Amino acid sequence: MKSITIKGSQRESVGKASTKALRNAEKVPCVLYGGDKPLHFSADDLAFSKLVYTPDVHTVVIDLDNGQKFNAILQDIQFHPVTDKILHIDFYQMYDDREVTLEIPVKIEGNAPGVMKGGVLRLTKRKLKVKALPKHLPDYIPANISEMEIGNKLYVTSLTNDDYKILNPDNTVVCQVRISRAAMKAAQEAAKAEKAGK
Repeated sequence: MKSITIKGSQRESVGKASTKALRNAEKVPCVLYGGDKPLHFSADDLAFSKLVYTPDVHTVVIDLDNGQKFNAILQDIQFHPVTDKILHIDFYQMYDDREVTLEIPVKIEGNAPGVMKGGVLRLTKRKLKVKALPKHLPDYIPANISEMEIGNKLYVTSLTNDDYKILNPDNTVVCQVRISRAAMKAAQEAAKAEKAGK
């Protein structure tokens, strides 16, 4: 999985006034959990654009100006309800020998025969919850649709992998090929015409 480096500065004071001052200076207050104690730091607003405003998922290297570096994943993010500015981010520290849980995007692969015959592919789960060691975290979960006919559904059970565990329930539908409205209408009209002709 690709990693993004966020350069930040450790925060000494974490009160409301210092948080407000940070935001006014175009910086985002952050907390890193998972270590001995929570670590408060801040980073430039712009540093998060490649991490937040993308469908891709990345791990993060938090590079503090005091020389400390931490591997982490984004755990929670708060946006301003009106301006959509990032107000606060929580990170969780990763360790090579500890599994982490992360939502990973689903990537469709192949062409469904059902779509070629007039069906419509509906992706019902764009991301799946995955648990794995950091080195086994995938960039995406491939979903092969090359066997799917109209009416077929692809369940998470078809996407299992030895490197990671999908935590969604087994009956979760990832995508399905449904009959298109136009095809359904044409079929109904053909049935009507057949009835009328009898």
